[in-house]
Amino acid sequence: MYFGSDNQTGASEQVLKALVEANTGVCASYGDDQWTAAAVKAVQAVFECDCEVFFVASGTAANCLALSSMVQPWEVIVCHSQAHILVDESTAPEFFTGGARLLALGEGEAKITPEQLSRLLATQSQHIPHNPLLGVLSLTQANEAGQVYSPEEVKTLADIAHQQGMRVHMDGARFANALASLDCSAAELTWKAGVDVLCLGASKNGCLSAEMVIFFDKSLAQGFVHRRKRTGHLLSKGRLFGAQVVAWFKDHHWLTLATQANKHAQVLARALQNTPGVRLAWKVEANEIFALLPSQLAEELEAAGAVFYDWGLSALPAGQRCGANQRFVRLVTSFATTDEDVQRFCDLLAKG
Repeated sequence: MYFGSDNQTGASEQVLKALVEANTGVCASYGDDQWTAAAVKAVQAVFECDCEVFFVASGTAANCLALSSMVQPWEVIVCHSQAHILVDESTAPEFFTGGARLLALGEGEAKITPEQLSRLLATQSQHIPHNPLLGVLSLTQANEAGQVYSPEEVKTLADIAHQQGMRVHMDGARFANALASLDCSAAELTWKAGVDVLCLGASKNGCLSAEMVIFFDKSLAQGFVHRRKRTGHLLSKGRLFGAQVVAWFKDHHWLTLATQANKHAQVLARALQNTPGVRLAWKVEANEIFALLPSQLAEELEAAGAVFYDWGLSALPAGQRCGANQRFVRLVTSFATTDEDVQRFCDLLAKG
């Protein structure tokens, strides 16, 4: 009953098979191989545009390299108070961008709202040269509360940012899970809604290690090949990225995997909601569940073999508190989560 993290699962059989096939023979290095070329075309087909695509090994590298191409060191990156770039990427964003400041919004709320963003932009002093300038709005999709921005929500926020001359970055480590939960296309959720750069993650959803930096505004990609090389993220055997990505997109495999994870999260959420003393912190919209559990119940679940993580109390919704006999926890499902594990967990909850 593993619900610790979708980062800790392996790769899907389809992706692994593609890696084995790509391993045969000799091909060009540093991304000049046929697998990488095919992967770029696959990305462009999925997003229905002639975007610039680059591959890197980690989500932190993807986010921070992307941001370094979008912001000047004297500018501000506006993000949610629980954003991965603010909370869980150490000082990598500051390092890669040369010191650009991260400014948080939305504390106690699931998502950044247009009202919050407009209020910040209206009150942020722009006294040159004394104040940092507004540079980038960063949105996470699906976000750190397991919530999903609709295309309309993305467009509203992007329009506000663009009106102030800002660029829009999207951290899409769980983009597949977000898209699988919405009735829209990848294009409608990104560049058609005003996203300039997307960091699309595959490592949490069926790949071993494959992250994509996708520039819809191709002017922002200028110099990115040098940034990637300078930071050590130009893989010599580029086919290892390319083969994974081609297999991941083939026959909508990436969405099949994400849909499976989302489905299991919904089953767990319903079981938790029906358990006395349990309260969900947020509505479950993707593959993450945040809940307040009675401490005794949490300990009994762990003793029976369930794995989940305690979560930082700063992520609680406004007005909610974690009592002395409660634990605030996160459960994450993945494409590898089994029906049997989900059912066993639900049975344990039913027993009380």
